[in-house]
Amino acid sequence: MKNILVIEDEQNVAAFIKKGLEEEGYNVFLAYDGTTGLELLKQRKIDAAVLDIILPGINGLEIVKEIRRRGFADVPVVMLTALGTTENIVTGLDAGADDYLIKPFKFKELLARLRALSRRKNLSVETDQLLSISDLELDVNAKMVKRNRKEIKLTSTEYRLLEYFLNNQGRVLSRIDILESVWDIGFNMGTNVVDVYVNYLRNKIEKGYKSKLIHTVIGMGYIMKEDYEGS
Repeated sequence: MKNILVIEDEQNVAAFIKKGLEEEGYNVFLAYDGTTGLELLKQRKIDAAVLDIILPGINGLEIVKEIRRRGFADVPVVMLTALGTTENIVTGLDAGADDYLIKPFKFKELLARLRALSRRKNLSVETDQLLSISDLELDVNAKMVKRNRKEIKLTSTEYRLLEYFLNNQGRVLSRIDILESVWDIGFNMGTNVVDVYVNYLRNKIEKGYKSKLIHTVIGMGYIMKEDYEGS
């Protein structure tokens, strides 16, 4: 990961991010509004993007959606927001973002998240396998999920959560485990993002099927296992 697109309308914040990333050896393409940011996306090879949600012209959520519409499914996107509520976080992740940072933030935290996203991207490229439980299958290469041979559409966050559960079948996973592994770095534990996304995932992979796959272990977290009697 070398080329990073930064879209931030607060010029002091933008300069702070650009300077820090360039000192770490990254090439930074900077825009102060959404329209210019989209033009840079069309003109440059982008390996990752860091962008604010509230921007002049086109907002950050629309930019993320456009990045995904253009087929850049593997380009990591970190959203910047001054609003740290669960609703705002989920909205950004549902739009296609991979991670988020609440302003104000420390540069080393942004850097750590970009590095973690880069590691995850490289790992996914090298992986060639099929994960399954019961009649549910996840093709890691094709990023495709099926249950009873019927394709299930997941957001990028739902997909990562399911992949993590499948790789840890039979193991009780705490909310902290899930936060640190699916979102790379511990989120604000005052939010209920994990519970929200587990419910999203359950609705998509369990609704209409007799066999439940994700179960709540009260006071401990969640487990993926067939016919588990603990919940």
